[in-house]
Amino acid sequence: MTHRSHSEFRVRYAETDRMGVVYHANYLVWCEIGRTDFIRELGTTYADMERAGIGLAVADAAIRYHAPARYDDRIRVETTLAELRSRALTFEYRIVNAETGERLVSASTTLVSLDFAGKLVPLPQGVRELLGRAVTP
Repeated sequence: MTHRSHSEFRVRYAETDRMGVVYHANYLVWCEIGRTDFIRELGTTYADMERAGIGLAVADAAIRYHAPARYDDRIRVETTLAELRSRALTFEYRIVNAETGERLVSASTTLVSLDFAGKLVPLPQGVRELLGRAVTP
């Protein structure tokens, strides 16, 4: 099964610079929206994982900017799970203008599984099974 999450919202004024263009760091926030929605759509949440003693921390992020987003544009974040390992997972994102379909950003993040002491630990079996069904082939 391939799972692709779609999150939509409008660019808020606070996310833009003086010229009305989205400040580059906000795309990482939008990636977080995409992956939390992705996980929620599978039937669990980050909060559920934290209650189970697991935290996910971003270990790597890559962003390629293709075109600017501007104030009040409608944005769609398309999220897929590209790779799942015992202690890490990699999400890929395609951020587009929801009205025109223009690609704005391509991005990926790799997250690692940590316990509350900050030690690298395997993802719980149930979480791995749930996520494993959603990995893009």
